[in-house]
Amino acid sequence: MNKKTVINNLGKIMSVEAVFMLVPMLVALFYGEYRDTLYFGGTIAVTIVFALLFTRAKGSSLNPRDGYVIVASAWLIISLIGAVPLYLTGAFPNYISALFEIISGFTTTGASVMPEPGVLGHGMLFFRSFSHWIGGMGVLVFVLMILPMENDSSMHLIRAEVPGPTAGKLVPRMKSTSRILYGIYSALTIALVIVLKILGMPLFDAFCYAFGTAGTGGFSICSEALGVYHSNAIEIAIGIGMLLFGINFNVYYMILLGKIKDAFKNEEVRVYFGIIAFAVVSICVNIYHMIGSLPDALRLSFFQVASIMTTTGFSTADFATWPQFSQHMLVFLMIVGACAGSTAGGFKVSRVIILWKSFISEIKRAINPKQMMPIRVNGSVVDIKTLQSAKVYCAVYFIIVCLSVLLLSLNELDFTTNVTAVLACFNNIGPGLALVGPTANYSVYSAPSQLLLSLLMLTGRLEIFPMFCLFAKSAHDR
Repeated sequence: MNKKTVINNLGKIMSVEAVFMLVPMLVALFYGEYRDTLYFGGTIAVTIVFALLFTRAKGSSLNPRDGYVIVASAWLIISLIGAVPLYLTGAFPNYISALFEIISGFTTTGASVMPEPGVLGHGMLFFRSFSHWIGGMGVLVFVLMILPMENDSSMHLIRAEVPGPTAGKLVPRMKSTSRILYGIYSALTIALVIVLKILGMPLFDAFCYAFGTAGTGGFSICSEALGVYHSNAIEIAIGIGMLLFGINFNVYYMILLGKIKDAFKNEEVRVYFGIIAFAVVSICVNIYHMIGSLPDALRLSFFQVASIMTTTGFSTADFATWPQFSQHMLVFLMIVGACAGSTAGGFKVSRVIILWKSFISEIKRAINPKQMMPIRVNGSVVDIKTLQSAKVYCAVYFIIVCLSVLLLSLNELDFTTNVTAVLACFNNIGPGLALVGPTANYSVYSAPSQLLLSLLMLTGRLEIFPMFCLFAKSAHDR
């Protein structure tokens, strides 16, 4: 590993985080929250000092191993820094809880240890929601957009950060790719802010909920969440927004190029909406007897499915009280997640497609061993490397879930709480069931368990491999 190169790039990332933190600092200043303004200002100043020291280290070009180490280290560092202003507010019992909160923000999980977010000032609330927006597209994608870097080095970083089994180039140069991604991301976010404002949401709230929707995060700014607005129109708008941000951003780029037919032929997108349609209808039928109104049952079903499938985590109903079928369906959606290359978490629809087609191929090969059965997605043959990666990811995924549930059992909480807490954090969703349901929070867990869940959020957001590479001895050998 080229340590000087890694340190230099971490310095650049720290400087970008300092710039990002200026935004909530200005919000705090605007609302006259001078204590919080000082907390942000002090954190920014210290971060800039370390960033300048780190960027003095000069190294050579990045290799794939360096890319994984930089990405994992960067997410750890931005989280450790981001937790400081939150902890200084005194709203959290310890630094671990503040770290849990900001990791949940950056990884777009939306799990919280705060029973009442409203105790925080406007600046801190904005920071929590803004962390979703920053983490949704990826901090390093933004770094690649604004800072000079060799194209090969850029590709190593974006492959390690962009979610999904593959990270193809949109255009020949990664700097242009990053600008396109953030351009689409920003345009959709601004459009949602405008829609929410038109529908009657205050501008500050509109920004916070648009950030949470765009990053598929799910932090609310008050304990009543979206219910405080008593608006079905706002609920539907955010539901549609969540679905749009759960789509692979490559599809939006194809639409910009005028390849609309090709965009709608995307196999992953079609399966994604197929699962959503089936889940919405089946849950609607299942909860109809509880709700008593078909339009209301359909609306509640649609919103909860959209929220869980895209791993956003907003809730407009306590689905922990729904029939078992509906709860099990939502847990299934927690695991599947949305599309690769989106801001959402989860296993990803593309991996489900690849593994399902691999299963069918194995059955056909068992019947006729001489028959060649290439696996195709969107008409293209899936290469052996991608197929192998999907299978390994699946195996490691379930091993991590099982071990994590076992460790959480030391808290002596019930099985449903522990399993759904692990799935919700690992898949970057937020709410689970039972004691971590949509009307509860994660304060029931001890500090060590919150730290474990924080690591699960980071591991899930970076899709396992970068975090393991960070701690692998071979990654640090010269």
